[in-house]
Amino acid sequence: MDPPPQRRLAAPLLLLLLLIAASSPAARAWKKDEFRNCNQTPFCKRARTRAPHSLDAPLSLAAGSLSVSPDGSISAELSHPSRPRPLVLRLSALPPHALRLQIDEDYSTATPPHRRFHVPDVLLPDLEARTLHLPEPKSAGGVSTVALSSDLDVVVKHDPFELTVRRAGSGDPVLSFNSHGLFDFEPLRESKPEDETWEEHFRSHTDKRPRGPQSITFDVSFYGADFVYGLPEHGSTSLALRPTRGPGVEESEPYRLFNLDVFEYLHESPFGLYGSIPFMIGHGARASSGFFWLNAAEMQIDVLAPGWDGSTTPENGRIDTLWMAEAGVIDAFFFVGSEPKDVVKQYVSVTGTPAMPQQFATAYHQCRWNYRDEADVDGVDAGFDEHDIPYDVLWLDIEHTDGKRYFTWDHSAFPNPEEMQRKIADKGRKMVTIVDPHIKRDSSFHLHQEATEKGYYVKDANGNDYDGWCWPGSSSYPDMLNPEIREWWADKFSYESYKGSTPTLYIWNDMNEPSVFNGPEVTMPRDALHYGDVEHRELHNAYGYYFHMATADGLLKRGEGKDRPFVLSRAFFAGTQRYGAVWTGDNSADWDHLKSSIPMVLTLGLTGLPFSGADVGGFFGNPEPDLLVRWYQVGAFYPFFRGHAHHDTKRREPWLFGERRTAIIREAIHVRYSLLPYFYTLFREASVSGIPVMRPLWLEFPDDKETYNNGEAFMVGSSLLAQGIYEEGQKSVSVYLPGKESWYDLRNGSPYKGSMSHKLQVLEDSIPSFQRGGTIVPRKDRFRRSSTQMVIALNSSNAAEGELYVDDGKSYDYQQGAFIHRRFVFADSKLTSLNIAPDNLGKKKFTSDCVVERIIILGLRSGAKKAIIEPGNREVEIESGPVSLRSGSSPVAPTIRRPNVRIADDWTIRIA
Repeated sequence: MDPPPQRRLAAPLLLLLLLIAASSPAARAWKKDEFRNCNQTPFCKRARTRAPHSLDAPLSLAAGSLSVSPDGSISAELSHPSRPRPLVLRLSALPPHALRLQIDEDYSTATPPHRRFHVPDVLLPDLEARTLHLPEPKSAGGVSTVALSSDLDVVVKHDPFELTVRRAGSGDPVLSFNSHGLFDFEPLRESKPEDETWEEHFRSHTDKRPRGPQSITFDVSFYGADFVYGLPEHGSTSLALRPTRGPGVEESEPYRLFNLDVFEYLHESPFGLYGSIPFMIGHGARASSGFFWLNAAEMQIDVLAPGWDGSTTPENGRIDTLWMAEAGVIDAFFFVGSEPKDVVKQYVSVTGTPAMPQQFATAYHQCRWNYRDEADVDGVDAGFDEHDIPYDVLWLDIEHTDGKRYFTWDHSAFPNPEEMQRKIADKGRKMVTIVDPHIKRDSSFHLHQEATEKGYYVKDANGNDYDGWCWPGSSSYPDMLNPEIREWWADKFSYESYKGSTPTLYIWNDMNEPSVFNGPEVTMPRDALHYGDVEHRELHNAYGYYFHMATADGLLKRGEGKDRPFVLSRAFFAGTQRYGAVWTGDNSADWDHLKSSIPMVLTLGLTGLPFSGADVGGFFGNPEPDLLVRWYQVGAFYPFFRGHAHHDTKRREPWLFGERRTAIIREAIHVRYSLLPYFYTLFREASVSGIPVMRPLWLEFPDDKETYNNGEAFMVGSSLLAQGIYEEGQKSVSVYLPGKESWYDLRNGSPYKGSMSHKLQVLEDSIPSFQRGGTIVPRKDRFRRSSTQMVIALNSSNAAEGELYVDDGKSYDYQQGAFIHRRFVFADSKLTSLNIAPDNLGKKKFTSDCVVERIIILGLRSGAKKAIIEPGNREVEIESGPVSLRSGSSPVAPTIRRPNVRIADDWTIRIA
C-alpha cells in the first residue's frame, strides 16, 4: 500500500537527514562497537577455542596415498568417517622452489547445492603452464616424501594429515601446515538441520547465511624466523607483526583481513582497514620464507606467542600462526628463499609484477576534498608557480560531479572542464578525478538506467538489485566479478562516454571496499549475490580489486593501449599491483599517524604493492605547522607522494604557513624532484622483479638483527636511508646505520660509520637521510633542464655502482626495447657507463640528448684536479662543489663539472 502524499514527500527528506548525519565527520569517526571483533564473529570464535592436537573428529583428517597426475601434480584424498564427503588435495610446484597446496571438497561423491568459490583473475594466467612435474613420492612408515627442488623436500604425514617443507640435506623444517593439528574444513551442507540456527546477528543487521557454516582453519609454522611481517592493512607503529595470542599478550584480537571503510582509524590496532593481502613473510638469520593464501573471504590471523600451546620449552626460532577464513577453499603457496628478496620475487611471480607507472605519477600530487571550482583550481595551480614549488598533478574529489553522479561535472562550478584541463596540461601537468563504485539510483541518470536494464548490479539475498546508501544517497553497485560488466565499465572512460575528459585526466577509485553507509560494518551484506551465484562473503576482499582492474582497463582502452593508466585505489587485494597505486586511507593529522605510516607503506611494499603512500599532513584534522613540515619531509620519500585533506579542515597548500615553513616544505618537495631519476629507476626495478621502492632495512641487510623490527628508518632502493622525526619538539634522534660501509649525509656529504647507532641533533630543515657507501645515485637538481647529475658515494674499496633507467615516461614502447638502461661503475679511479639493456626486446628505440652535468664524488681521498673523458681524450676540471645546487649549499666534495657525456652512450671518465 502506498503512503499518503504527505508521507511520500516526507520520507525522502527523512532519509536525506539520516544520510547527512551518518556521513558527517563526527558521526563517521571510528567507533569500536560498529565493527565486529573475534568473539562476535562465530567462525573466529569457534576456531580460537580449539586446542592444539585435538582429537575432535573434524580435525583428524587422514591423507590417502599420493599419486602423480598427468599434469605433474600430486593428488590425494583427505577423509574422516564423520564427513559427508572427502576433500581433494593437490600439490604442485612452481620454479624455482614454490609449493602450491589446493584443497577443496570432492563434489563427485555427493554434490551440495552450491560449490565453494575459487577466486578468479588474481593469479597470472600462465601459472599452470609454468607448473613443474613432481617426481614419484617415496613412502615409508606413514610418511611420504617428494623432492620439491634440488635442496627442498615436501614431507606429508598421512594420519593425521600434516605437511612440511624442509631442507633436503639437513632435514631442517622451513614451513609446516597443520603441525599443531588445528586444520578444520567445515563441510557444505545439503540442507539446514532443524535443530541448527544459521543466521548471524550484529547490531541491527541479520545475515541469513542460507548456505550454512563453511569456514576453514589451519596452522602454519615458520621455522628459523625471528619475526613475521605482512598482512596489510592495519595501523601499527611496529613493522613486525606482534603476537596476538599467548603468554604476555594483553589484548587478544587477531589480525583481521576484511576490507572496510574506516574513518580516522586507530594508528595501533590489528583491526582490518581498506585492503587485504593474505601474505606473510617469515625472516631470521637462518631462513626467509613466505605463505600466501588466495582467499577473498574474511580472514582472521593469529600470530601466536611462544608457549601459546602450553609448552614450557617452546622451540626457539619458530613462529606459529593460526589462519581462519569464513568461506572459500585452500589455494595456498609456500615460498622459500635464500634471502627475503627471493620470497618477494616468488610472490609476484604468482600474482604479477607491479605496473610501470607514468613518470608524472612518481612526482608530487596536490589534492583536497574539494577544490571548489575552476577559479580555485587556477589559483592553486598558480600558487605553486608563484612560490617555486613543483607539482605534477591536481586532484578533484566528489564535489566536482553533478550531484555525486560519476562521469559528470557540476556545470556551475566546472563549466569548462576540458579548457581547465588544457590549461593545466599546457604546463606539463595532469588532473585526476574521482570515480567510486556506488551509482546514484536516479532514473534520469543514464549510467543507472543502463546498469538496471542490463541487470548489471549486485543483487540482494532476494535477487533484487541491492540498494545501499553512500555519498549520492540511494545507490547500487556494479557486479565487478562479472567480466562482461567489467568490460562495460571500462567503456565508460572513453571520451565519448566521459564527457569533459581529456587525455591528461586520470582516475581515483575511492570507497571501493565497497563502502555502504547503512550496511553491516559500513559494507555490503555478506548474503548479497554476485555473478555465478557467488555470495558476497566469498569475494568481499576482492571487490575493490575487480573495480580497480576495470577502471585501469578503461584508461588503457581510452588510450588505445598506448598510454599507461594511472588509477589510485583505496581498496586492494593480491594482484592489485598490476593495476596501479594505493594509499593508506583516511588517516589523521597527528604524530602517531605520521609514525605508523612508515610500517604501513613498508608492509604494502613487501606484499607486492610498491606504489603506495599516506596522505601528507593527515586527511582528518588540522596539522600543527611543525607536524605538516615533518610529514612533507618524510612524504618526499614515499613512493606515492600526495598532500590531501578533508573539506572541514583549514586550507593547507604548502605556502600558507609562513615564509620559513614554506621554504622548508619547498625544500622537501625539491628533494623529491631531485631524486626523480632514481625513483623512476626503482619503479622499473619493481616492475621487473617486484622488489619494492621503499624497503625495510632488513631487506637490504638480511643478516643484521638490529634491523629486523626497525619501523622508523627505511631504505629507498638499495642506496638511500632515511628516518623521520615523529615527535613534537624532538631535540635529538638515534639513527642506526647498518652494514660495514660508511654512509654519507645527503645534505652535506659528511661520513658516518656503519653497523652502529648515531645520536644526531634534530634539524628543522631536514630529516636524517644518507647515501650508502658503494652506491651511485642519479639526480636532477635543475628541474627545468634536460641535464642530470650523479652522486658517487665510495665504499672502503673506493668503488661504487648504480643504475639509471630512462624511457618516454608514458607509453608501452619500453616493452619493445625503447628505453635506456645504464650501469655506472666506479673502480680503479675510473667511472664507466655500461649498457645493460637487453637487445632482444623489440625493434623500437629510445634516444635522449640528456647529458651528465655534474658528478659529485663523496669519500674520494685523492687531491686530483683533472679527469680524462674517453672517447675523445677530453680533459675536464675537478673542483670542490656542493652536494646540492640548491641555495645554501656549501662546497664540500670533489666535483667533475660539465663532463657533458650523454646518458645514452658508453664512456669512461678517469680521475687523472
